[in-house]
Amino acid sequence: MYVGALEIELHIPESRSLKAKRAVVKPIVEGMRHRFSVAAAEVDHHEQWQRVSIGVAAVAANQGHVVDVLDEVERFVWAQPGVDVLAATRTWLETDA
Repeated sequence: MYVGALEIELHIPESRSLKAKRAVVKPIVEGMRHRFSVAAAEVDHHEQWQRVSIGVAAVAANQGHVVDVLDEVERFVWAQPGVDVLAATRTWLETDA
């Protein structure tokens, strides 16, 4: 079993309120979940208007598939209008299996 996590830091320059931020973030998170069958959630900067950190997790039987899925998720985020990607960090969970 292979488990990969991706944390993506975004800047939303046009956001002027938390409501405006959520209007941008929600379709991105929902799009990740539905398109790529990953777990995704806003994980940091909850009270900042123009900043968000999104966490994504993928699980598969082989490492190559997890890498492919996280690559696709990252490309999906980079293609979103109105957001600037500040950082993308991957982490692997070690399993005993």
